[in-house]
Amino acid sequence: MIVRDFNKIIKDEHDRVVSDAHWTSVRMLLAGDGMGFSFHITFLEPGSEHEFEYKNHFESVYCMQGTGSITDIATGETHEIKPGVMYALNQNDRHILRAEEELVMACVFNPPVTGTEVHREDGSYAAPQEAEAS
Repeated sequence: MIVRDFNKIIKDEHDRVVSDAHWTSVRMLLAGDGMGFSFHITFLEPGSEHEFEYKNHFESVYCMQGTGSITDIATGETHEIKPGVMYALNQNDRHILRAEEELVMACVFNPPVTGTEVHREDGSYAAPQEAEAS
């Protein structure tokens, strides 16, 4: 059984806290935990906009706090993000995520991330074998 305390991680386990341009991700479960997915609590700064495309991962996200929107670049469809809304990037969808207020999101990645990933220039994370090599 794996039990982790979010508050302890942000206080003492800084290697599990990753920040990039206007977001911070607290990585509660990682590839090394052997679960087949990773689990993160991610904070997006109010007023920020992010273009992502997880070419090597599937992601599911549940909004716990804040408001914003997500736009599917392929279709142009925009969906409201608010507490209780979940979205899943089941086709490695290129998207724009906007935070009107601070967004607090629970995120699951498959395959799991190793813990040190930040977004590459194209908005993706490296494939797991690339991340292991770096």
